[in-house]
Amino acid sequence: MEWDQRYQENDTPWERGEPAPPLVEYLENNEIHGHVLVPGCGLGHDARLLASNGCDVLAIDISPTALEKAKNFSTPSSGKLEYKLLDFLDPDSGLPSNRFDYIFEHTCFCAIEPHQRLAYVEAAQRALKPGGHILGVFFTDLERDNGPPYSSSNDEIEELFLPNFDIDKCWKPNRVYSGRENEEAMYLMTAKNRI
Repeated sequence: MEWDQRYQENDTPWERGEPAPPLVEYLENNEIHGHVLVPGCGLGHDARLLASNGCDVLAIDISPTALEKAKNFSTPSSGKLEYKLLDFLDPDSGLPSNRFDYIFEHTCFCAIEPHQRLAYVEAAQRALKPGGHILGVFFTDLERDNGPPYSSSNDEIEELFLPNFDIDKCWKPNRVYSGRENEEAMYLMTAKNRI
C-alpha cells in the first residue's frame, strides 16, 4: 500500500475526521497517563485527544503527507504532542526504547501485512516500559478476506501477544464509527517484565 500517495490524493476512506469512538468512550471512565505512543497516527485525531487529556504523546506515521496534514490541526492546550516520521516496525528507526507508559493502537496493526504482526509485538515490547500498557482497537470480526484493513481473530491476538503481555481485559466497545458495528474488540494489555 502506497500510504503517502493515498494521503496526497485524499484517497483515505478510513479517515473519519474525529477520534476513534472507542477511545472517547474509554477515556470517559478511565485514565491514561504518562508517555503515550500512537503508531500509524494518520491525521492525529486520537493523538490530539490523548494530549488534551494531559498525556505526553508521540504520534508517528510512515506518511510525511499525513503528518503535515496532522500539524495543520489545532494543538491541544494541555499535555504535549509531537509528530514524527518513523516506521514503528523498524528497530533502527530511532524510536526510543523502554520509554512509553501506553501505546494506543487503532490503525497500525490492521494496516500492516499479517506476516508483520510478530514484528509489531516485538516493536511494542521494545517501546514500552516494563509494566506499560497497550490499549488497542482490533478488527476481530471483519467479514472480508483482503485488506487493509486486515482482520484478526481473538485467538490470533492471544497467540501473538500472550508470550510477552498479560491480557487484562477484552471487550466490545459500545461506541464505534458508523459502519463498524460489531467488527472491533478492545484490548487492554500489560507488558510482562523482561527476564
